Amino acid sequence: MMRNVSILGSGTMGRGIAYLCALSGYDTVIYDVDPMALDAAKASIDSMLRKGVEKGKVAEAKASEAIARVQLVPDLEPAASGADLIIEAVPEDFELKEDLFAQADLFCGPETILASNTSSISISRLAATVERRDRFIGMHFFNPPHAMKLIEIVRGERTSDETVEQVRAIAIEMGKTPIVVRDSPGFATSRLGVAIGLEAIRMLEEGVASAEDIDRAMELGYNHPMGPLRLTDLVGLDVRLGIAEYLASTLGPRFEPPQLLRDLVAQGKLGKKTGEGFYRWQSE
Repeated sequence: MMRNVSILGSGTMGRGIAYLCALSGYDTVIYDVDPMALDAAKASIDSMLRKGVEKGKVAEAKASEAIARVQLVPDLEPAASGADLIIEAVPEDFELKEDLFAQADLFCGPETILASNTSSISISRLAATVERRDRFIGMHFFNPPHAMKLIEIVRGERTSDETVEQVRAIAIEMGKTPIVVRDSPGFATSRLGVAIGLEAIRMLEEGVASAEDIDRAMELGYNHPMGPLRLTDLVGLDVRLGIAEYLASTLGPRFEPPQLLRDLVAQGKLGKKTGEGFYRWQSE
């Protein structure tokens, strides 16, 4: 039975996934080499739980139990050794992820499932760094993890049926809707989302319409809850650029990033996290 989950990485996605795990009843360890980042992650989880209680979405007793389940660990060995499931949530850098999984693989038990939250990197390629390739899987959450309903489960070349079913059950336990996709560049969601986002950026670059009107077209014309340019601001223009470059290298020039995207990233305009991207966020 799955009882202990370790999250590798304490950034936005890592802390959001940790929140979900703790609230779902799992003893949750957050690993990061930066103690200040760990403290910030714990404070963020506490804040999300308090807001959940204030809004009546989380019972006060359940929130207190969830907070008590979260443990902060600055060393990888204790984080990995007791885990039934390890979810990696570090930046989209293959070498960083590869090194982290290679180390975690040395410390965890033979039945531990290793999952990556990558949105585009090949699961089979990442799995090549570990011994237990049948226990390696993609578990792609969406930002913000506590609010988004989807979890994209990515099956690598060697991922076992048992591993897929165990992860599917965990996703459902978290209150999410899982889909299972074959390991392919961009999987299903990133491939579709990036294609729409890049075309929206090209339209803005060509002066077809304003950012607001392009987004409004998708929101009102296609019933998207958020337009592709505003969504890119939330995801991060640097993140979107990295995924687009990877997809262009694997799927061809149709995913080649527009010059406007490259220029904005070079200028440090990365979206909401820097205060400006396709929109200005300072006043929001």
